[in-house]
Amino acid sequence: MYVILVYDIGEKRVGKMLKLCRKYLNWIQNSVFEGELTEIQLKRLKFEASEIMKKEEDSLIIFKTRQEKWLEKEVIGEEKNTLDQFL
Repeated sequence: MYVILVYDIGEKRVGKMLKLCRKYLNWIQNSVFEGELTEIQLKRLKFEASEIMKKEEDSLIIFKTRQEKWLEKEVIGEEKNTLDQFL
């Protein structure tokens, strides 16, 4: 499935969350990530994120779709991180 993940995490935990999200997804902009995950990978990511988060202070939002082709993405202004691969 194709996932867009957005988080708002306390300053003391943000580094750990950034490292975790980069392990599974592509960094897009500040606290925004996207990419393809299996159901198991998503469950693992959510479990690991819950270990980092303080649920009364932090938030994690996950948007899911079956495939990236069903999602239209428009970037206005500078794109912070393109997913192009150079060989």
